[in-house]
Amino acid sequence: MPIIKSAKKRVKVANKAAVRNSKTKRSLKTALKSFGKALSTGDKKKSTAAHSKVQSELAKAGKKGVMHKNKVARKQSQAAKAAKTAAGVTKAAPKAKPAAKKAPAKKPVAKKAPAKKPAAKKTTKK
Repeated sequence: MPIIKSAKKRVKVANKAAVRNSKTKRSLKTALKSFGKALSTGDKKKSTAAHSKVQSELAKAGKKGVMHKNKVARKQSQAAKAAKTAAGVTKAAPKAKPAAKKAPAKKPVAKKAPAKKPAAKKTTKK
């Protein structure tokens, strides 16, 4: 047990943060599980609601520092991809683009000659 007053306070603050972080983690895990179940059942309404809940919980976890921001982005992307595949939305093949017209060649612009400095005044010694 710490003796110094500031160390005692740090213990209290750390315990509060641990409780807060564990609540965030638990709600995130619950949201992920319900999202997985909703995807497996195939119910569109439940899956969209669960997807929005997962996105929200992931954003909260990232904002509070419980999860790294890059991991949050990766998980959100994975959840969106899973929701799309479950809904049956597939990526359409890209359309062929018509041949682009070649831009006319630009004429080189003549550079201005550098400005000449005025001649220095000659001074004579007396």
